[in-house]
Amino acid sequence: MPADNDEAVVRGPGRSAALTRSRILAAATAEFAERGLAGGRVDRIAAAAAANKERIYAYFGSKEGLFDATVEAIIGELVDTVPFDAHDLPGYAGRMFDFTLTHPSLVRLALWYSLERTGSVEDLPQAKASSVRKVEALAAAQRAGEVDDAVPAERLLQLILGVVQGSLVLAGRPADAAELAERREATCRAVARLITPSDPAIPPAG
Repeated sequence: MPADNDEAVVRGPGRSAALTRSRILAAATAEFAERGLAGGRVDRIAAAAAANKERIYAYFGSKEGLFDATVEAIIGELVDTVPFDAHDLPGYAGRMFDFTLTHPSLVRLALWYSLERTGSVEDLPQAKASSVRKVEALAAAQRAGEVDDAVPAERLLQLILGVVQGSLVLAGRPADAAELAERREATCRAVARLITPSDPAIPPAG
């Protein structure tokens, strides 16, 4: 069984515990992103994190608790790294594109969560709080006439995220840098089209 160096807790309890937790979450991200909740193994996570299983259960309670905490951690990183701007949604889409590209575990964990847990990622506290703030900001931009209001703010947010993730997940990551840049630009343009207020003088298609 690997040593987890938590004997250092006596000398620095807060920092040592935080570092151990961080190592566990990093190892769990790799394990769960590849194998999901059912296929993930706590013993492999413990070995990769240089922590013992007892410490993992003490921190997270169960494998399910660790899985949820892992998903919330990457959502927290997303929220901190990619601030939402209802006044520049194409720019937000571009930043989301970059984050998704450099954090492939985000989409994989979200998909595993939808398959193996009750509810959706949006039900987790971190994701739910972030989503509420985004929807409120988006609704305010719609009321101000800055964003098309044909689709409710909550659904529009989902569509924007779908455009970003679909451009990478469905089409796969291009190997060529020029193609990658073109796809990022196309993603931003698509979101711009999606949110631009329609001209009332032009009847809707269909």
